[in-house]
Amino acid sequence: MAVTCGIDWASDHHDIAMVDGEGTNVAKARITDDLTGLNALLDLLTAHGDGPDTPIPVAIETSRGLLVACLRATGRPVYAINPMAAARYRERHAVSRKKSDHLDATVLANILRTDRSAFRTLPADSELAKAIAVLARAQQDAVWDRTQAANKLRSHLREYFPGFLASFESVREGLCHPVARALLAAATTPEDAARLTRTQLRAVVRRAGRKRGVEAEADRLHEILRRPQMRQPPQVEQAMGRQATALLRQLDAACASADDLATATVEAFEAHPDATLITSFPGLGSLSGARILAEVGDDRSRFEDPKGLKAFAGAAPVTRASGKSLAVMARKVKNQRLAAVGYVWTFSAITASPGARAHYDRRREAGDRHSAAQRNLYNRFLGCLHHCLTNRIPYDETTAFPTKPVASAVAA
Repeated sequence: MAVTCGIDWASDHHDIAMVDGEGTNVAKARITDDLTGLNALLDLLTAHGDGPDTPIPVAIETSRGLLVACLRATGRPVYAINPMAAARYRERHAVSRKKSDHLDATVLANILRTDRSAFRTLPADSELAKAIAVLARAQQDAVWDRTQAANKLRSHLREYFPGFLASFESVREGLCHPVARALLAAATTPEDAARLTRTQLRAVVRRAGRKRGVEAEADRLHEILRRPQMRQPPQVEQAMGRQATALLRQLDAACASADDLATATVEAFEAHPDATLITSFPGLGSLSGARILAEVGDDRSRFEDPKGLKAFAGAAPVTRASGKSLAVMARKVKNQRLAAVGYVWTFSAITASPGARAHYDRRREAGDRHSAAQRNLYNRFLGCLHHCLTNRIPYDETTAFPTKPVASAVAA
C-alpha cells in the first residue's frame, strides 16, 4: 500500500508520522533540526519503500526552511499544507479537540492519503527565481520597516518640533528624503534649527546629495525654521531631541536597507529571462516586476489557467450562495504580497495605458469604488500576464484592450 509522510515542524525538532493506504500508522519519530535529523528522516523514508521511481510524498505546514529545501533537493514531492486546513482535518481524528505534535504529523500524512488530488506540490521554480523571491520580499519588508520608522519619528516630532514637519510636508518622500534626514541630524531641536545660517543650510543640502536649487532650498528652510512655533520647556526639548536622534538612526538604517535591497533585487530580476516580458506591461518597472515574479515564480505548470493565478492574487471575487441568498465579494484569502503589488501596478498603468484607463473609467461609471475598479483591472492584467508568460510573447496594448469598431452612421 502507498505510504505518505507528515511532518509537524518546530524550531529545534520535527515530529514524523507515516501512514499506509489503510490509514495505519506504520512509523513515527522525532528528529532534530540538523543534518543528523535529516539523515534519520531519509533513512526512515527509504525503509518504507521510498525510491527514485516511487518517492514518498511529504506534507508539512510550511514552504520555507532548510528542511523543506533539502527535501525538495532530493526530488521528493513536498506539499505545503495551510495550518488552518490542517486544523480542520484534525477534527476528523479527535472531536475532543485534543492536540499533540505526533497527532498533527499523523493528520498531515492522512491529508495526502485521502485528499492528495486537492493539493499541489511546491512549484519547481529555478534557483534564480527563488533568489529573486528572497530579495524582493526582503526589500518589501524593508520598505514597510522604513514607513514604520518614519511614522514613529513623525509622531515624535509633532510633540516638540512641528516646524520641522512643516518644512517637508510638501516633499514627496517626507522624512525619508535625504535632505530631511541630513537637516534633522544637524539640528534636532527648534533652538538648534533657528541658529542655522544660510551657509550652514547650503552645506546640509549639498551633504544630502542635492546639486540643483541649493540656494533656493536653503532660503526656503531658513525662512520656515525661524517661524514662531509652540515649544516645550528647554530641558524637555533637549531630551526629546536626543530621542529624535535615536529614532533618526533607525530611519537611516531602514532607508539604507531598502535602497541596497532594491538595487540587488533589480540586478537579479534583470538577469531573469522573464524580465523583458514582465516589464513590457504598462505600469511595471524592474522593482515591481521583481515582486510579481517573486510570487508567481517561473514554473509555468503552477497555474494551469489564468483563473488559478487570479484567485492566488486575490483579484478574482468570491461567490457565496446558500438557498436564495447570493453574495459576490472581494477575496480575503490570498497572497498578500501579490495583492499589494497589484494596486501599485494598476495605479501606474492607468496613466501609462489608454486601454487600462478606459477600462478603469468604465468600472467606475458602473458603480465600482476605486479599489474595486483597480482589482478588476488587475484581474484583466493577470489574464494577459499568464498568456504572455505561457506563450513567451510581450504585452500588446491592442490585444489586451481591443478597440470596439465604431458603427457607421445610417443616412436618414
